Amino acid sequence: MRRRDFVRAIVGSATAWPLTLRAQQSKPNSMRRVAALMPYSANDPQAQNRNAAFLQGLQQLGWTVGENVQIDYRWSAGSEDDTRKYAAELVALAPDVIFAPGSSALGPLLQVSRSVPIVFAIIVDPVGSGFVNNMARPGGNATGFTAFDYGIGAKWLGMLKEIAPNVTRAAVIRDATVAAGLGMWAAIQSVSPSVAIEVSPINMTDAGEIERAVAGFARGPNGGVIVTGSALTIIHRDHIIALAARYKLPAVYYEDYYV
Repeated sequence: MRRRDFVRAIVGSATAWPLTLRAQQSKPNSMRRVAALMPYSANDPQAQNRNAAFLQGLQQLGWTVGENVQIDYRWSAGSEDDTRKYAAELVALAPDVIFAPGSSALGPLLQVSRSVPIVFAIIVDPVGSGFVNNMARPGGNATGFTAFDYGIGAKWLGMLKEIAPNVTRAAVIRDATVAAGLGMWAAIQSVSPSVAIEVSPINMTDAGEIERAVAGFARGPNGGVIVTGSALTIIHRDHIIALAARYKLPAVYYEDYYV
């Protein structure tokens, strides 16, 4: 998702807060509490750019940190255990609304609470992932914006074939612990026979495992790489890009890599 689209999404997200919450912002001494579960590293430049866009969007709608809104952050840096722990911590704070960028944050929050309002962004196919009932009437306590659907994975494989016609094998780097990783892998796998590319998943755990898996894959001929979207691929993006360059593997990255 491009930064300008992210700004637009978050500004729109704020308008989805309960009307009673928004109506009370003008009351004297009315401090609202927002929680944000961020599955990125706190010092990641892209994450900080997104947070700046989030704060800017809120301010444009009349919400200023320290004046009428307090924001409680938790940064889990891609750790599943920390994300689950922080999800429980934030729900326990009883915020007016929780912001969840990405499925790795939204999933644990929904496991903890089905009542606290949650606004999400950068979710791949929220209906297919089981987070909402449908886009028009999401139901439950979560609403927000989608980035793209699983089917885009099939287009990424076609793009790889276009930029590197000799590719016959593709490593698909994904986070298998989130619905998006499984859904995009299924979409890519479904079209692989039609473009004559054999696909193999690389499941992300840590930098060392990614390096070993890519190095092993690169020993074979005519290889390429597809990097799917997730918090972990953002956290490890510099390492993954360097590995693709080191082993001279043509690669297709989802666009968040270049925001």
